[in-house]
Amino acid sequence: MSTPVLLVIDVQNAIDDPVWGRRGQPEMEDRIGDLLKAWRERRLPVIHVRHDSTDPDSPYRPGYAGNEFKPAVAPVPGEPVIDKRTNSAFIGTDLMDLLDEVQCRQLVVAGVLLENSVGSTVRMAGNLGFDVVIPEDAVASVDRTDRNGRLWQAEDVHALNLAILDGEYARISTSGEVIGALP
Repeated sequence: MSTPVLLVIDVQNAIDDPVWGRRGQPEMEDRIGDLLKAWRERRLPVIHVRHDSTDPDSPYRPGYAGNEFKPAVAPVPGEPVIDKRTNSAFIGTDLMDLLDEVQCRQLVVAGVLLENSVGSTVRMAGNLGFDVVIPEDAVASVDRTDRNGRLWQAEDVHALNLAILDGEYARISTSGEVIGALP
């Protein structure tokens, strides 16, 4: 049986910057905290992903407060941190090496944004043959306006993205169900 790895993506202070607009899923940090507690108690592998934006106007750019991890879900000593500069945690990083090192074939993916970095990473992981689980209450989306000017509420963006990923790239669950299934 593969060791399940918890992959926490881009949960940095920058996600609270007004540039993103209204975020849904206000319980996300608490649910990620629950997952982290369960993983740490069982001494299961956790990998954190930090987005280091190359955009000089981004709240995620290195050297600024937005680049720091949110304290409630920050890495602890011994938990690797992957620095990425694109939307997928697999591109230009050593994520595959870390996953191979722990013989991982199952990923539990949490973080932000579901419609961006989480979704890109999940799609790639699914295509690489990983068994991916997304706890729907441990990922978040923001309000989005489409090209026609229609505003899509974060809750709708969240639901649609989960529906698109479900089955083909990942299994959708909850943090409680994921924790209940841990060895």
